[in-house]
Amino acid sequence: GQIVTRNGQHFPGDIDYEGHSFASFPNGLAAINGPDSISSAGLLQILAFVAVLEIRVMTDVTGESEFRGDFRNGFDFGWNKQTEEWKLQKRAVELNQGRAAMMGIL
Repeated sequence: GQIVTRNGQHFPGDIDYEGHSFASFPNGLAAINGPDSISSAGLLQILAFVAVLEIRVMTDVTGESEFRGDFRNGFDFGWNKQTEEWKLQKRAVELNQGRAAMMGIL
């Protein structure tokens, strides 16, 4: 989101019923703190949505997770057919990609 919006590309249309377009809000931290920032109600809506995702969606429903972040919840996408070495390598790749994404946002 950071690179795309800084390049001037935004969703078309309005973000609310008052007629504010997506492009009318600034990029980066100015979007949450500044004269043209998103309203407090909008920020609360975003935080509430993230909270619902964290509490209700991104959880181990079945209690059968093998590791932190295992949200398969009874669905097997071929993970159980792989070797332990392959699983460890895939988890390491995912961890490194997350670290690279965090560094990329800086």
